[in-house]
Amino acid sequence: MNYLGYRSKREERAVPQVESIKKGSKLVFRKPESEDGSEIWKLIRRCKPLDENSMYCNLLQCDHFGDTCVLVEREGEVVGWISGYIAPSEPDTFFVWQVAVSPDARGLGLGKRMLRHLIQRDVAEDCTKLKTTITESNEASWALFRSFARSMGGELTDEAHFHEEDHFDGHASTEHMVTITFPEEARAAA
Repeated sequence: MNYLGYRSKREERAVPQVESIKKGSKLVFRKPESEDGSEIWKLIRRCKPLDENSMYCNLLQCDHFGDTCVLVEREGEVVGWISGYIAPSEPDTFFVWQVAVSPDARGLGLGKRMLRHLIQRDVAEDCTKLKTTITESNEASWALFRSFARSMGGELTDEAHFHEEDHFDGHASTEHMVTITFPEEARAAA
């Protein structure tokens, strides 16, 4: 374990990570498999106001991007999900597409724990930044990413990126590109 109390990249490997949350209840953090796509789709539908992608999109995320996504189960039920990827044009940046936490698993710090789990994977070894997009009104997401940045000692910046009129034809709110830059010592310890 590193100084932040997390597994090192060598310790994590492909083995699911199990964390106890209360007596008799365990959370299992693991890479998704294609068979998980429908359960992830159902979870996202329960997590309003998240955008619902097609079930096929979630299946592809599991199948093609499993190394950069995390699924969390509690007693066999999917209670957490983050989809993400490392864009070929920015190999030093981990992009978080979507974070979903089941309503009955909220308050456990699961979002932040999933983010930490992902950036500690071998695939994210060269990532010095994490990016995501958030609308101004999504207070829960702002709170999560600000808290995550503080916990990592990172710097959070944002700027309008996908504009309501220019990109969404007025059908969705402007998305701000949020960038968290990790201090070198935090990445070295992860």
